[in-house]
Amino acid sequence: MQYIVLFVMTFLGALASVFFKKASSKRTMLKAITSYQLYLGCLLYLLAAILNIYVLSLLDYSKVLPLTSITYIWTMFLSYWVFDEKIGKKKFLGVGFIVFGSLMVCY
Repeated sequence: MQYIVLFVMTFLGALASVFFKKASSKRTMLKAITSYQLYLGCLLYLLAAILNIYVLSLLDYSKVLPLTSITYIWTMFLSYWVFDEKIGKKKFLGVGFIVFGSLMVCY
């Protein structure tokens, strides 16, 4: 159960970054500050932080912190789906190393 919460936490953090990126695409800083994307990103980061605190109460810090690197995996897929960014061989290899490292930390 705690690992599911951790995966949700990392997804929310990556999704928050998507909304920050969308807010940053506004033409002026005033439009970025007043865009709903900025505030939605902040809300998602807050939820991720609350879940992070909860997960830290359940798991060892030495496991939780390295596993937050799963955020990079979500970020890669979200950037592909939302922003049509290319995923090359190096990115896939990097994600493979992250998955391998996460498994090594857990077991």
